Amino acid sequence: MNAPSELNFEDMLRIRLEVLRREHRDLDEAIHALEATGRPDQLTLRRLKKQKLALKDQIVKIEDQLIPDIIA
Repeated sequence: MNAPSELNFEDMLRIRLEVLRREHRDLDEAIHALEATGRPDQLTLRRLKKQKLALKDQIVKIEDQLIPDIIA
């Protein structure tokens, strides 16, 4: 019987994917809140968008690892 702490590689990727998606959503909400202030700090806004884009790249990379290649 496997102990709960023993996860296979795919399970770890799925957990990491959910964490990254949550962080991406949180950044999106922070960006919208900052933009709603009227005159957002452009430097902060740019940094948040850059972080969000980096998270998106990581999400896509993990999704590619989880989805098998199908040769047509």
